[in-house]
Amino acid sequence: MFKEKKRISYSGVIAILSVALIVVIIGSVALGRYPISIKELAGIIGSKIFDIEPFWTKTQESLLLNHRLPRIILACLVGCCLSAAGASYQGIFQNPMASPDILGASQGAGFGAALAILLHLSGSMIIVFSFTFSMLTVAIVIYTGTRAKGKRVLGLILAGIMIGSLPYSGTSFIKLVADPEDQLPAITYWLMGSLNGTAPKDVLLALVPMCIGLVPLFLLRWRINILTLGDEEAQTMGVNAKRLRIIVILCATLITAASVSVSGLIGWVGLVIPHLTRRMVGHNYKHLMPASMLFGAIFLLLVDDVSRNLLATEIPIGILTSFIGAPFFIYLITRDGERN
Repeated sequence: MFKEKKRISYSGVIAILSVALIVVIIGSVALGRYPISIKELAGIIGSKIFDIEPFWTKTQESLLLNHRLPRIILACLVGCCLSAAGASYQGIFQNPMASPDILGASQGAGFGAALAILLHLSGSMIIVFSFTFSMLTVAIVIYTGTRAKGKRVLGLILAGIMIGSLPYSGTSFIKLVADPEDQLPAITYWLMGSLNGTAPKDVLLALVPMCIGLVPLFLLRWRINILTLGDEEAQTMGVNAKRLRIIVILCATLITAASVSVSGLIGWVGLVIPHLTRRMVGHNYKHLMPASMLFGAIFLLLVDDVSRNLLATEIPIGILTSFIGAPFFIYLITRDGERN
């Protein structure tokens, strides 16, 4: 079914990516204005299990457990989810340019976050509002798209474009009426995407919906291969294409909404990473999905390391991912040869 070029075996790629992720995580812990060595990292983590005499400061322990480690974990989770969502959308829509915001999830999340900031709500409520409006936007898109005449896939994409413009316009209006001294900078910064200020509670808020969405996508990944062949071919193979597509869309939307609600708008990851991963493991979703998850986690963690260490002032992640994604987009639509 799939023509594969000679490359490193799938198990070899997964092993390399897994080791790379561990190395990047350890390196990320050490990076920062207050360095933490590998020995101190092992000691602090080990002290929660064994009785170890502290050879680190209380400041280092608090920084690691309450700020740096939660941020590292969240960066890995967001990168993993956005990559998995992008790969899923590209498969079910049979469109190499599909990304996690194709159905308006990001636009809805941006509106929810902006509204929460305008109402002076807490950080946790910003996450809740962002997640809720993201899911609500996609629900309206699915309702509209499945009732449109013609091809269902095209109907969903068009509905995503049209309905996604509504919360985007709402966000623009909120920025217009927001306090320019306080609320407008906060909204603007959130929309650029950042993991700054990540706390353990943020990881816990996002972890449950992320797991609920990721597990089915991982288990159903081989069926996405069938969807890429078209609905008629899927029917002949005994697969209910409509039901499977809705399940994948819901799961991909869930992890996208959970990611965007805690990180802000981080573009390009869901578009770029699946395409780069295909060059390593091929088009088979049985291999592509796990590799994309690992590669996405590595990529976003590296970008976050650059974000918080390159300059004295932290650079929003969305700016950095755009610097990488935009040139890749140009390459993708102008390259010769086979298109995905």
